[in-house]
Amino acid sequence: MTRMHRLAADGILRRGQRRSAVSSRITIEPGKRGGKPCIRGLRITVWDVLGWLGAGMTEEQILEEHPDIEKADFPAVYQFAAEAGRKANLPPG
Repeated sequence: MTRMHRLAADGILRRGQRRSAVSSRITIEPGKRGGKPCIRGLRITVWDVLGWLGAGMTEEQILEEHPDIEKADFPAVYQFAAEAGRKANLPPG
């Protein structure tokens, strides 16, 4: 299975079209976690997951510690972060 087909199976891509991570696995609810982007309505934010990864945890360790997270959530977290980064208005470095 190619990478494209794996992503399609995970709900990130469908029929060659890029689907928004927000619409597939990432939810934003005003009353939950201060309106931060969460994984599938859980109280676990995209930023929580990225922070754990940045601190050295592996996807497998995160899955063990947080059984509500699914393996297919990780590509959605990465896609959401990439989209947020592209939209960020950062000063020239």
